[in-house]
Amino acid sequence: MTSSSRRTLPGWALGLAGVATLLAVLELIPRAGLVDRRFLPTSSEIIASLADRVGTGEFWVALRQTVTTWGTGLVIALVAGVVLGVVIGMVPFLRAATASTIEFFRPVPSVALIPVAVVLYGTGMASTLLLVVYASFWQVLVQVLSGVQDVDPVASDTARSYRFSLWTRVRTVIWPTTLPYAMTGLRLAASVALILTVTGELLIGTPGLGSLISRAQSSGAVTSMYALIVVTGLLGVALNLLARVVESKTLFWHPSIRGEAAA
Repeated sequence: MTSSSRRTLPGWALGLAGVATLLAVLELIPRAGLVDRRFLPTSSEIIASLADRVGTGEFWVALRQTVTTWGTGLVIALVAGVVLGVVIGMVPFLRAATASTIEFFRPVPSVALIPVAVVLYGTGMASTLLLVVYASFWQVLVQVLSGVQDVDPVASDTARSYRFSLWTRVRTVIWPTTLPYAMTGLRLAASVALILTVTGELLIGTPGLGSLISRAQSSGAVTSMYALIVVTGLLGVALNLLARVVESKTLFWHPSIRGEAAA
């Protein structure tokens, strides 16, 4: 194969080739005896177990619970991050007063809040929601703050000189500049929200895919455990693609999106 033909190979074909190579490696390693098959089944066994799982109602209930927790937490974090980000970013006093607080709380790992969440809400969905919202909120807030700071000062001064109302300034001057930053925050928050959703289900016991993984591991159903882990990975890919579609539809007017479409 020449270098020119490799360059024209579509991205999806390269992706499929990478997946096929990974499956082949996972199939060969246990069969070669490099790893005990009790602890790492072959890829064919994992796929068969996945097919069995998909045929059960328990699997679909758990998938729905995970997606519901993820979506609820993401929406709460997105709304709170956008509103507070615009308000804080527009007022220099608030930006200065909250900067140290934001920098203090933002690096705190969400998993460190698990004892607090369990004490406050027990092992229900609300406990995992607390983790999801906390972790995702900072992704959105920081991006929105950066977007507000990036507003053209000339445009902002012009809006003031024409005595635009506060809502008009936000809608016509601040939000168009901030929206691409907010969409970046959405993409980042979507991935973080899924990670924390599964983490909460694993460690807290909130119903969902993470809880099924924990039960499969504790009962010795290793093949089923790997199958469910594969599901969480596929779910992550699907949600990331969904976030990118939302971004491209929302920012169809933005030069970066138009450039990708042209390419």
